[in-house]
Amino acid sequence: MKKRVVVLGSSGSIGKNTVRVLAELSDRFETVGLAANTSVEVLAEQARKLNCKHLAAADERVLTKLKSLAPEGCRCSAGAEALVEMACRSDVDIVVCAIVGTGGLLPVMAALKANKRIALASKEVMVMAGELVNAQLDAGHGEIIPVDSEHSAIFQCMDGCAAASINKLIITASGGAFRDWKAGDLHKATWRDALKHPVWSMGAKITIDSATLMNKALEIVEAGRLFRMDADKIDVVIHPQSLVHSMVEFVDGSVIAQLSHPNMRYAIQYAMTYPQRVNGALDKLDFRTLGKLEFAAPDFDKYPSLGMAYTALRAGGTLPAVMNAANEVAVTAFCKEKITLPQIWQCVAEVMAKHDVQQLDRLETAINADREARIKAEEFIKKLI
Repeated sequence: MKKRVVVLGSSGSIGKNTVRVLAELSDRFETVGLAANTSVEVLAEQARKLNCKHLAAADERVLTKLKSLAPEGCRCSAGAEALVEMACRSDVDIVVCAIVGTGGLLPVMAALKANKRIALASKEVMVMAGELVNAQLDAGHGEIIPVDSEHSAIFQCMDGCAAASINKLIITASGGAFRDWKAGDLHKATWRDALKHPVWSMGAKITIDSATLMNKALEIVEAGRLFRMDADKIDVVIHPQSLVHSMVEFVDGSVIAQLSHPNMRYAIQYAMTYPQRVNGALDKLDFRTLGKLEFAAPDFDKYPSLGMAYTALRAGGTLPAVMNAANEVAVTAFCKEKITLPQIWQCVAEVMAKHDVQQLDRLETAINADREARIKAEEFIKKLI
């Protein structure tokens, strides 16, 4: 029997790759629903490709246009509630969450309560509310399979291993667009420079986060929450080739690594087919032609975001949500050329330092911390302009 899937955030980079996987594995999966923010043209095209009968737009203002473009017989809805309803449908087995930013939080929590499998690509869900997500996982029968290439790699390396046997999680980082820049030159960097990622083809926000290594900072926090590991057991190494997606070191000194070409479809496919592996027409590695694999320690002075991540993970509670929210505001300001690249880190550090950390007792606590951090970040940026 085919597994039934909905994709939240289908118009983004991860979402489009998910659609490619679903099309390639149409004998295994049925696409029940697709959702995006405002990209109704993309939604309509994807619905035709996958014979999908339910579309949703997070932005209610585009509902009329979506209805006019959607294939005949396709149900259309809009608003945050529409995404939650889609994620909780009784005829859905797997929810792929690829929403950029914090919009995936409510649908994921609702889907977990409905005991769905979540193929999770939205870092912000675990960063903002990882403790609450884990509590829901413990209370029900839902599951999360990570889609981030790094966390997918760790998940694969850990599969079947007892937690007590794991000594360290080693997250790899390409180094981003400014890997070869001197720290003293980063104030000259533009958003156009930041988008020139040396390996991956991704959306603008995640590419800029890769340039500041804030993407890696979010992954540190996400790894701590997903795999319930202390900060001291999570390391980062620079790996320019981006073929080793992450590694796990065990207590006996052995290390298991997961390798593949830098293509998100490997992790997307694995999250949907797990525990099985299937041939999805993805390229195989040829070790005879790979050349060298390089690894180096990251520069914490050049990339202050890494230190912020360990601070946030150790503090827990609302601090990771604050780090993420302040970064989102700062990145937007950088893209509008209001602040320099190093001022992204300054903004995040300032907002984190002034935050009074609270325990995550409920979802509203995380949402309120997110909102307050955005206000403080805007205030900080106004002082810089």
